Amino acid sequence: MMACLLEAPLRISVLSEVTATSRHYVDRLFDPDPQKVLQGVIDMKNAVIGNNKQKANLIVLGAVPRLLYLLQQGSSSAELRTECAVVLGSLAMGTENNIKSLVDCHIIPALLQGLLCPDLVFIEACLRCLRTVFISPVTPVQLLYTDPTVIPHLMSLLSRSQSTQEYITQIFSHCCKTPEHQTILFNHGAIQNIAPLLISPSFKVRMQALKCFSVLAYENTQVSMTLVNVLVDGEQLSQVFVRMMQRDKPIEMQLTAAKCLTYMCRAGAIRTDDNCIVLKTLPCLVRMCCKDRLLEERVEGAETLAFLMEPDVELQRIASVTDHLVAMLADYFKYPSSVSAITDIKRLDHDLKHAHELRQAAFKLYASLGSNDEDIRKKITETENMMDRIVSGLSESSIKVRLAAVRCLHSLSRSVQQLRTSFHDHAVWKPLMKLLQNAPDEVLVMASSTLCNLLLEFSPSKEPILESGVIELLCSLTQSDSPALRVNGIWALMNMAFQADQKVKVEIMRALGTEQLFRLLSDPDTNVLMKTLGLLRNLLSTRPHIDQIMSSHGKQIMQAVTLILEGEHSIEVKEQTLCILANIADGNTAKELIMTNDDMLQKVKYYMGHSNVKLQLAATFCISNLVWNEEDGEDTEGSQERQDKLREMGFVDILHKLTQASDPNLCDRAKTAMQQYLA
Repeated sequence: MMACLLEAPLRISVLSEVTATSRHYVDRLFDPDPQKVLQGVIDMKNAVIGNNKQKANLIVLGAVPRLLYLLQQGSSSAELRTECAVVLGSLAMGTENNIKSLVDCHIIPALLQGLLCPDLVFIEACLRCLRTVFISPVTPVQLLYTDPTVIPHLMSLLSRSQSTQEYITQIFSHCCKTPEHQTILFNHGAIQNIAPLLISPSFKVRMQALKCFSVLAYENTQVSMTLVNVLVDGEQLSQVFVRMMQRDKPIEMQLTAAKCLTYMCRAGAIRTDDNCIVLKTLPCLVRMCCKDRLLEERVEGAETLAFLMEPDVELQRIASVTDHLVAMLADYFKYPSSVSAITDIKRLDHDLKHAHELRQAAFKLYASLGSNDEDIRKKITETENMMDRIVSGLSESSIKVRLAAVRCLHSLSRSVQQLRTSFHDHAVWKPLMKLLQNAPDEVLVMASSTLCNLLLEFSPSKEPILESGVIELLCSLTQSDSPALRVNGIWALMNMAFQADQKVKVEIMRALGTEQLFRLLSDPDTNVLMKTLGLLRNLLSTRPHIDQIMSSHGKQIMQAVTLILEGEHSIEVKEQTLCILANIADGNTAKELIMTNDDMLQKVKYYMGHSNVKLQLAATFCISNLVWNEEDGEDTEGSQERQDKLREMGFVDILHKLTQASDPNLCDRAKTAMQQYLA
């Protein structure tokens, strides 16, 4: 029992001892003798180096406000102010909590103010501390842009020393996060000021300058177009980047230079068939995917390469045959650690924790490689266990991996052959449906696009998906706030309704409901409207279906058709609508809805004389169906009546005129309709 009692007070005394020594450091900052204060700051500096516990204690005891006060005090000597900046820099090197405390004490404005002092040693100490604070993820980068005089002042300090160059470029590359930031830096002459640093004698300066260019050029046409014309010591900037990608350069430099050229290429400043892309950048990025590279290098290499060739099928083909890339990516799933790291326990542990980043990068690169070329897709799906890997990727805990896996699946689902084979063999639709239950929008958009492809009529997955209650799910997507999700929901329903059984069509109409169908027909997004018209056209195919749907929803459908034909819509939209009308005209009982609607017949007449051939064709097709004579005992009286009415309304004259049309299809269509009158 005694031992237990002794235990507690002992622990307390040790703690209070630590705080007592720390308090002693803080107390000395308040000494009236400036010499003693300076010595106190120097002793504090030596005490905190590499000691996170001591750093945390001093922050808790209020050292930061006092150090900042001394740093800003006009009466402090230059040496004292510099030592204060150094200690603050050391405190910032601790944990994220330390950084938060420093930022809360307004360290950033104090240090930025300090940069106005003429003393270079003090300026460098302030910049070093600012650099440490800004590279932390917990610091709001916006604080660099609050005062508009800061950026131009930093630009002017670039010429002072190698240290100012290294710290300032590092601050810029960490604080350039948005297009607005890129523009501010660009407008203050970042390119002209930083370009000469690419040939600095200091490796650190060259490296930070290079990183600056990669964040400035990312998805930025203005910057990229400017960079192409920049000369550094008489040499084109792109050539400087090419030199930095040579195999004898440090990996970090090769990779960052490749990113710069990739971003310039994607922004349209360098052609995709330029030698510096095909012969230098692409092979450099493929080298980064090799299994003896570190995890971060493999991740960044694969993601950058995926971005480089995303829009360009030629680069996809070249990459797919460079260094066995497709097989090399399979190692991303098997070996999270590089060969060289096997002996390093800490590294192995780190790599296992970050292995999901590799899987994400591999999926992204596969998606990009397979987005156009059938042979590449085949190569990817034939890679060992590839489909199983994608299927397990769809249910991983990391949202980023799920998104990348579904992107990869979407890319492969563009292939008819893959839909018929590997997709069916692995019942890919099951995890895909599960993913659609409750996912964030960006995952939903990709997953529903993939589902659209799985519901094409030649896809063997179509049947089992139909049986799994997918219709309700898709109908709920059509009610989303996101236009992309509405499009995909209705698109999938459109694919599902193509040549479908009556049962499926009735189920779609029931689940969607007429109200939602008509809401979609007045959707502000043209893509949604087009796909909804496509769905309606697929629902209204084959006579019994047309007659059944029109008998229950005819009035509303005719209303919707009228609204669209009268509205301000594109040729494509009106053409689709007239095709729907032609389908209605093909029904047995449904055609009466048009024949008894003189207003609609006048519209058809108007479009037969329209200046656009597509609209003329669709309208003529409609009339052709209305005058059609059935051989198999349909009452010829009915067709005779229809023909007489249409003749009275002047349709025969129009048809006659159209038989002389310059467009051969239109001419044939009109002749076919005329023959019905002679039959």
